[in-house]
Amino acid sequence: MDLPRHTPEMIQRYLMKGYWRATGILDMMDLHTKVHPDKEALVAGSTRMTWAECKRWVDRVAVGLHELGLKPGDVVFRQLPNRVEAVLAPFALDRLGTISVSAVTQLRHQEVQHILQETEAVAAIITAEHRKFSYYEMIQEIRSNLPKLKHIIVVGDEVPPGTISLNEMAKQPVEEKYPEDYFQQFKVGPGRVQRFGITSGTTGVPKLVIMPGGMHWGLIHDTMSRWRITPDTVVGCFAPYVGAGEAPCGTAFWVGAKVVLLTTIDIEDCLRMIHDEKVSLAVGFPPQMAQMLNHPNFDKYDYSSLECFWYAAVRLPLGVAKDVEEKMGCRIVGMMGAFEASSIATIAWDDPTQVRYTSVGKPVFGQEIKLLDENGKEVPTGELGEIRIRGAGCASGYYKNPEATAAAWRDEPDGWVTSGDLGRFDEAGNLYIVGREKDMINRGGRHIFPAGVEVVLASHPNVLDAVIVAMPDPIMGEKACAYVILKPGQQLSFDEMVSFLQGKEVATYKLPERLEIVGSFPMGGDGQKILKRELSADIARKLKEEGVVTS
Repeated sequence: MDLPRHTPEMIQRYLMKGYWRATGILDMMDLHTKVHPDKEALVAGSTRMTWAECKRWVDRVAVGLHELGLKPGDVVFRQLPNRVEAVLAPFALDRLGTISVSAVTQLRHQEVQHILQETEAVAAIITAEHRKFSYYEMIQEIRSNLPKLKHIIVVGDEVPPGTISLNEMAKQPVEEKYPEDYFQQFKVGPGRVQRFGITSGTTGVPKLVIMPGGMHWGLIHDTMSRWRITPDTVVGCFAPYVGAGEAPCGTAFWVGAKVVLLTTIDIEDCLRMIHDEKVSLAVGFPPQMAQMLNHPNFDKYDYSSLECFWYAAVRLPLGVAKDVEEKMGCRIVGMMGAFEASSIATIAWDDPTQVRYTSVGKPVFGQEIKLLDENGKEVPTGELGEIRIRGAGCASGYYKNPEATAAAWRDEPDGWVTSGDLGRFDEAGNLYIVGREKDMINRGGRHIFPAGVEVVLASHPNVLDAVIVAMPDPIMGEKACAYVILKPGQQLSFDEMVSFLQGKEVATYKLPERLEIVGSFPMGGDGQKILKRELSADIARKLKEEGVVTS
């Protein structure tokens, strides 16, 4: 399968500069197995695996899939929750040179059918059921529309009729059935498609993003040092591994560190994992951080092993950041990423406090960032602009969608792709995300970027989290409405909110003109994104019912 955007000259340049590498994570797994085979590598629930056990699992499953008839270039779909198979299955598929596409567990019939049809996937690796939803039944219900799908492979003990057990495949002692170097012929290196990423699909069916082999070395090169990941690191992944957890966990596997996956949704299990497993780098979302800090049993556990708390670049309330560092004795480390551009920027462990709390750090190795004004001109340091990215971490375009590829990269092979975010640089080269352009509120011609107000409001001592969205107004066009989640047992009135923001010197025109107290925010994708459009629709409906607006 061709790479639509990457020319041979680009690939060679990335290799020469060290942005890409022919050595892959499978090579590193083989190395770790030789150097320390009995060292623990992967933990999920009651399953604990050493490097030797991980390699044996990968090799056996690769043989089993090979004997099913899977071959290089075939596409295999995966939809798995946090469990060891979610981590190891893509490695087995890489052994075969197949193209892997992984979906978050929240995707359902429409999105899954679209992905399987577009990719012509020949196999699907799923769990029969997870959190009271049957993935097996979903596949069965759409299977008549999937003529290319030959195999349904199921993880876990429940194996429905007509499916193949991945567990049984991993138990078959067939690793010596082929010469040790047999699968080297299938190795996916730079210049070949290795995986498909899936966009969130919040505005329609998801797009498939083409990811070449070897392209993630720039991220790994940076994160090993910036996040202080060493072979002694223990990564505790509270977020879904597919999506949010793959960057830090992938780096851990590269260097030979241990990964521990959270397999429940119990917040106390996060605290318990840090205590029991001596986690040194935690991976999670800001809402999880806040819930952990406010858990009634927080003081029961020891957090002395924790050095970093890593989060993807969703909005991090300033109060939560401070509380995490003070109460858990670690440092906040965040990053910015997008499927089209992979990892874009990341914070370093030793960055100044204000940089760690409010920015996403500096561009990762091999990536370039520029900020443009509305006329397409680059803005000076300190000024606001649309974020554009170019470099070795960018994907090779959208699968079967040349029009979208041309539009995203401005029809240039080495073009600049937009993230849809607005940001600014400081004098040290750190990037600050001000908000998404589509979230901007136009209040009578004055532009309000919600992120800045949200961070301030979320620092109120009674507030757990806050979101600002546009609400319709018959005179101003739009005004700002604050949706707030309070800490347990706390209260907040509209006047108290306004007074607090005024005390923090928030400009008058930016002040929210309505307050809605809620128990939670609607979340999309893998739990990283707050669905602001649903909150905007909610307040628009309420205003219409109240007779404030007529449409």
